[in-house]
Amino acid sequence: MPKRAIPILCVIGLIPALTGCGLPARLGFSTDLQAQLKPTRGNAAAGLMTFRQQGKEVLIQGSFTGLAPGAHGLHIREGGDCGGPGARNAGAHLNPTGARHGSPGNPSHHLGDLPMLTAGAEGDARFQARMPGMTLDKGPNGLLGRSVVITARPDDFTTQPDGNSGPAVACGVIAPAP
Repeated sequence: MPKRAIPILCVIGLIPALTGCGLPARLGFSTDLQAQLKPTRGNAAAGLMTFRQQGKEVLIQGSFTGLAPGAHGLHIREGGDCGGPGARNAGAHLNPTGARHGSPGNPSHHLGDLPMLTAGAEGDARFQARMPGMTLDKGPNGLLGRSVVITARPDDFTTQPDGNSGPAVACGVIAPAP
């Protein structure tokens, strides 16, 4: 079977590397993504999340500080801008199929609905999930250029459109990892 040729537009750099050329991986560079979450006004929550494609799933990992103890909603948002009051510029939950908000374990949920984030007594939390259907590009299911938001309250995974999880306490834009 012949080797698949790298499209010439990829080689000369006319198409960005994360649009499907795969050139960074071929040259040994990382194609992972990350989001550095910073607190919204009046909050102390912060953290780092990483995103790595593993087959048809994306492995998402994170480490956080400055949270109120207990459960918090965690969502990928459509926009890639954490500005505006309470990170409003991040937009709605990533939902390319128009599904109802729900738990990621249910058949119907937003692509951006992530499992609950739970902080310990000191306000620290770790997160890990494998999420099917996501990609690391800029496509409709892609994470590149989106944002991640941690909310003040737990997500009830029922209330439309956002699980009644309250205002954002931290936000970060998803970008290529260094």
